[in-house]
Amino acid sequence: MRLEDAQKILKRPYVTERTFDQIEKENKLCFLVDDGATKTQIANAVLALYEVRVAAVNTSRTIRGKKAFVRLIEENKAAELAMKMGLV
Repeated sequence: MRLEDAQKILKRPYVTERTFDQIEKENKLCFLVDDGATKTQIANAVLALYEVRVAAVNTSRTIRGKKAFVRLIEENKAAELAMKMGLV
C-alpha cells in the first residue's frame, strides 16, 4: 500500500482515558478512519505507516466518525508506538 493511500485511510489517532488504558493493558491503539475503509485496509495502512503488524481490527461508527481499534501482535508494543507518535 502506498503511503498516500494509508494516510487517507488513517485520519488520526484517537486518545481518551479509555483508549489510553487499552494501549497499556490490551496492546491496542485507536484511530479515526475513513468511513469506507475495511478492516483489511486499516491493517495494511498501519503496517505501511508505522511498520508494525496487526493481530486484529475492530471498528465502530460514532458521532465523530468511524473508529478502528487496532490490536498489535505481541512482538510490537502499542505503548512504544504511542510514544513514537507523541501520544504519551
